[in-house]
Amino acid sequence: MNINIRQELTKEYRLTEEVVKQSFLNETFSDKTEHRLVHRIRKSDAFIPELSLVAINKDKEVVGHILLSKIKIINDNHSEESLALAPVSVLPDYQNKGIGRFLILESLKKANELGYNSVVVMGHPEYYPKFGFKKASLWKIKAPFEVPEETFMALELRENALDNVSGVVKYSSAFLTF
Repeated sequence: MNINIRQELTKEYRLTEEVVKQSFLNETFSDKTEHRLVHRIRKSDAFIPELSLVAINKDKEVVGHILLSKIKIINDNHSEESLALAPVSVLPDYQNKGIGRFLILESLKKANELGYNSVVVMGHPEYYPKFGFKKASLWKIKAPFEVPEETFMALELRENALDNVSGVVKYSSAFLTF
């Protein structure tokens, strides 16, 4: 499949939000508001335009999107900047063709190039380990809400980046507004 991954353009925001909405319509574990989350993140100080990527098909149509945004991992006396991977979206007709994988790999590469050290994700425990994600609890990193341990994962973009990091993830307020 001929797919290109590139940074999302401002003029594509509405279109991308529709792609995100359509991507989650049939997902069992979705509240169907991921497109609103993308909209709120873009308006927050957690937004990193270079880490909002789209997948473009041969007809120059947006068929997928991924967003990594700033978060903090906080313990009593230390705060460490990290990234949250959320959401990754692919239109239903293009799902299960490797587009999500391409988006994830490219976003992780870009995040590394931009100097970020780690990424956290809440997602399918059999999918994200393919990219190197491990249970965040291995580093004593916790979600700010109750979640099954195996679904909350972290990835070091640099070797040993999380060795001295522990605490609770603090998401942008964009994640908490409904």
